[in-house]
Amino acid sequence: MATQIVMDHSGDTRHEFDPENAEALARAERRFRELTGLGFTAAVRTAPGEVTRIRSFDPTAEETLFYPRLVGG
Repeated sequence: MATQIVMDHSGDTRHEFDPENAEALARAERRFRELTGLGFTAAVRTAPGEVTRIRSFDPTAEETLFYPRLVGG
């Protein structure tokens, strides 16, 4: 099972999907495109305590984190 974690002002929402299921994988890729299109940054965990920003959907990622663009100053 893979997980997409979407952070926002109220906390986080987790979307789990089976990467072996074509329909679930398509929904996850669609969610990735929608969120990054809205300005969310996508990152995958590469090691304990380390993440790497990604710009395209990675169907092999066990966990993808989305966090909103920071606004303010």
